[in-house]
Amino acid sequence: MAKLSLDRVGIDMAEHEAAELQAPIEYDASAEARVRRKLDWHLMPLFFVLCKSHSLSPRGSSRSGRQLTSSLLLLLDMLAFLDRSNIGNAVIAGMTKDLHLVGDRYEWLLTIFYITYIVFEFSLLFWKIFPPHRVAAVVVFWWGVMATLQAALQDWSGAMAIRFFLGAFEAAYAPGVIYLLSFFYLRHEVGFRCGMFASAAPLASTFAGALAYGITSGHASIPNWRLLFLVEGLPTIVLAPIAFFFIPDSPEKARFLNSEEKAIARARAVRQTGTSERVGGLDLKQLAQSLLDVKLWCNGLMYFSANVSYASLPVYLPTILAKMGYSSIHAQGLSAPPYFVAYLFANLTTFIADRTQQRAWMLVITSVVGAVGYVLLASVTTVGVRYFAVFLAAAGVFSTIPNILAWTLNNQGSDTRRGAGLVLINVIGQCGPILGTRIYPTSQGPRYIEGMSICAAFMFFAAIMAIVLRILLVWENKRLDRKYNNKTAIGRETTKDAAFAVENYGPNFRYVL
Repeated sequence: MAKLSLDRVGIDMAEHEAAELQAPIEYDASAEARVRRKLDWHLMPLFFVLCKSHSLSPRGSSRSGRQLTSSLLLLLDMLAFLDRSNIGNAVIAGMTKDLHLVGDRYEWLLTIFYITYIVFEFSLLFWKIFPPHRVAAVVVFWWGVMATLQAALQDWSGAMAIRFFLGAFEAAYAPGVIYLLSFFYLRHEVGFRCGMFASAAPLASTFAGALAYGITSGHASIPNWRLLFLVEGLPTIVLAPIAFFFIPDSPEKARFLNSEEKAIARARAVRQTGTSERVGGLDLKQLAQSLLDVKLWCNGLMYFSANVSYASLPVYLPTILAKMGYSSIHAQGLSAPPYFVAYLFANLTTFIADRTQQRAWMLVITSVVGAVGYVLLASVTTVGVRYFAVFLAAAGVFSTIPNILAWTLNNQGSDTRRGAGLVLINVIGQCGPILGTRIYPTSQGPRYIEGMSICAAFMFFAAIMAIVLRILLVWENKRLDRKYNNKTAIGRETTKDAAFAVENYGPNFRYVL
C-alpha cells in the first residue's frame, strides 16, 4: 500500500513537472533577446574564424568548451562543402593525370555525388525522428571517412564509388541542420540563421582556394592532390564525437542555457507550434499534402535554377581562372576573394529579408546579380572584367540559396510540412547540379560561353519564379483574410490564442512574401 502511494506521488510529481514545462511564462523582449543571442553564439556564430581560433585553442579555459559548441555547426557545414568541392582544386593539382580522367570521367565524378544526394535526401527527416545529436555524429563520421579515403584513390572506378557514398552521407547533414534551426528560431529569425549556416559554403571555398594554394605550392613526399584530400578530410572525422556531445536536441537540452532561459526557449516553441516537444514522429498525411503544394514546387524550381550554378562554380572556378591566363597555383589563390565577398553578401541579404519579411524581392536582387555576372563571363574577353564578373556570380548564387531555404521554412505551417518541404525542394533542386556539373566540357574552354550562358539563363529564371510565387502568395493571403474575417499581418496578434502555435496553419498564419 505504501509502495502504491509512493508511485502515485511520483506520477503526480511527473505530471506537475510536465505541466510546468508546458505552462506559459511571462518574459520581456530583453530576456528573449538574451536567449536568442545565446543560441546564436553557441550554434551559429557569424565570425567563424575568430570563434574557431579561440574555441579550438589548447587553453584550459572553462569557456572553451562552450565556444566549441558555438562554432560547431558552421564548421561542420564548411567542412561538408569543402569535402564536396575540393575535387576542383585536386584536379588542377595533378589528380587528372594520376587517375587518367580522360573524356567525361571528371564530369561523372561530380554527377555521381548529386545522384546519391538526391536518392538519400529523405534522410534529413531523421533529424525529427531520432535525437539530432546522434544523427549528426553518424553522418559526420562517415562522410569524413569517405572524404579522407579520396586520398588513397588509384583509379576512376574507385573514385566513383567513394563519391557515391560521400553524397549519401552528406545528403543527411546540411539540409538536416537547416531543418533543425527551425526548432530553435522563430519565423522572422530563421532566415538570417539559414544565411549564416549556408554561407559556410562560400567561406569554405575561400579557405579551399587559400589552403589549396598553400598545399599545391609545396613539395610533399606524396602527390599534392592526395595531401589536399587528407588535410581537408581528417578534421571531419575528429569532429564526429564533438558533434555527438555538443549539438543539442532541443532548447531544454542545451547545456549553455540556464533554467530560466530554457523556460523562455520552451515558451517560444509553444508560441511557434503549440508544443515544445519537436523531435519524434511525423504526420504521414501532411507529408503527402506537401507533395501537392504548388508553392513548394515553385520553391523547388527556383532551387533547381540556383543549384545549376551553385554546384558548378566551386569545382570549375580554378580551371576557369587558369584558362584566363593565370598559373594553376595563382588560380587557386585568386578563387578565394570572390567567395569571401559571397559569404558577406549571403549574410547581408538574409538579414535584410528577415527584417523586412520580403523574401521575393531579395531573391530577385540576388538572382539578377548572379545572372549579370554570368552574362559578363560569357560575353567579355577582358581578364579584369571577367574576374570582376566572378565576384558578381559568386555573390548572387551563394546568397540566392539560403534565401530560398528560408522562404521554404517560412511558408510551411507545421514541423512535418517544413521537413517535407525541404525534402521536396532538395529532390527537385539537387537535379540542378547534375546539369551544372556537365556544362563546362574541356572542349569549350577557355571561355565556356555555353556553360556561362546556361547559368545566366537559370539565374534569370529564378528571379522570374520569385515574382510568380510572390503573386501567388499575395492571393493566398487575401483568401485567408476573407476566410478568417480579419487583416492579420505577419506576426500581429489579433485573437486571444494568438500567442499559441502562430506559425502553424490557422487564423493567425499568413504567408511570408
